[in-house]
Amino acid sequence: MKYSVKHIISLGVVLFALWLGLSGHMTPMMLSLGIASTLLTVYIAHRMDVVDHETYPAHMTPLLVRFWIFLAREIVLANIDVIKRIFKPGKNISPQLFELPVTQKTDLSRVIYANSITLTPGTVSVNLNKDSVTVHALSKEATRDLCSGRMASAIPRDFPEE
Repeated sequence: MKYSVKHIISLGVVLFALWLGLSGHMTPMMLSLGIASTLLTVYIAHRMDVVDHETYPAHMTPLLVRFWIFLAREIVLANIDVIKRIFKPGKNISPQLFELPVTQKTDLSRVIYANSITLTPGTVSVNLNKDSVTVHALSKEATRDLCSGRMASAIPRDFPEE
């Protein structure tokens, strides 16, 4: 058996929190349906024997939640910056195409890094390879922010190796 009770409980809690966040319904009927659907999903995953430390790294949950909060903040700040650049006529837009070194060791963490760059308005990952990611940025400020390494260091480094 590849699973542990810790993984199953953690998966159930994360799935229910996701369901609750996406639905936003707090009536007893909807909560009971959310719990039932979460339990059914966890049961099916358990029966399929797919709940293990690689497919669902329970030890990563706190790190991922912290990263999602960081990413949400960055997305909001970048949206505000792009809106200012659109509506302020004096604000310069200076497109940049540059390469960033990739320090992440696993393919999963490199892809999360590239996708996080793309999710942030004003920046797009154009190409990703083992050593670097090519990025198009709307401004010099966005380029400086990415070059500072804050986003790269926010990505959890404990992902399971392939």
